[in-house]
Amino acid sequence: MCDSAIDAVHPRFSKKPMFYQTGFKIALVQLSVGPDKAKNVAAAVSEIHKAKAKGAHVVALPECFNSPYGTKYFNEYAEEVPSGATSRALSRAAAEAGVCVVGGTVPERCGDRLYNTCTVWDDSGKLLAQYRKMHLFDIDIPNKITFKESEVLSAGDQVTTFDYRGVRIGIGICYDIRFPELAHLMAQQGCSMLLYPGAFNMTTGPKHWELLGRARANDCQLWVGQISPARDAAAGYVAWGHSILVDPWGQVRGQLDERPGVIIEDIDLKVVEEVRCQIPIRIQRRTDVYDTVSVKQ
Repeated sequence: MCDSAIDAVHPRFSKKPMFYQTGFKIALVQLSVGPDKAKNVAAAVSEIHKAKAKGAHVVALPECFNSPYGTKYFNEYAEEVPSGATSRALSRAAAEAGVCVVGGTVPERCGDRLYNTCTVWDDSGKLLAQYRKMHLFDIDIPNKITFKESEVLSAGDQVTTFDYRGVRIGIGICYDIRFPELAHLMAQQGCSMLLYPGAFNMTTGPKHWELLGRARANDCQLWVGQISPARDAAAGYVAWGHSILVDPWGQVRGQLDERPGVIIEDIDLKVVEEVRCQIPIRIQRRTDVYDTVSVKQ
């Protein structure tokens, strides 16, 4: 493998991805979600322990894993972070299992505002990161689907990454994956993996779910995991499912169907270095002509 140390000093891409030995094992958990919050949370906790038993170091849950997805549910199911019951359950499960938990998303109440929020807990139960969905899902496809998260939710405004076992991981939520600028900023900050809890629907899911994950992995030359709830055909909002793991070459390494299930895979971080060395787009960007920058620090 060639020496790509230039990535560590080149002004166009100053932060090199962080590595812990050769990688880690991740579990992407596709859960069934119903109207009973306590039952939803208990199922998530059970899967966290099962994933640990199978060797996982990181366990990622889906979007809105503790509540049905829909604007009419967000206020009813909302909790404060980190004092709410769901946060406490995730913290306890992470500590008891000894794993990092990427807690999908929950409707978060903060003052008079609601957010769609992902929490991350380390293996001692400490809150590592909190990300509020930045791009709200407001779409209108005639005769297919109309949905406006902004009627109820407020948008976050912070790019969020965290370090675990020496690996830097970035967080986006569902609709965020459509915005390559956000992914690029997280890659610039040294991420080797991006995780997107998401609930694409039956219109956009078949068209774009896999396409977008592979695109972001290829664009940024890193691993991408997308974690969906399982499909419930009787729900008001029907999720596509098909949680997926994509490697830095843009190849699918694991994918579920619409039913509950778990992807457990070893994340080989040498592949990140391999791709970035062989196709060195990180140092070939024409930042004298264009650039992607964060305007809020």
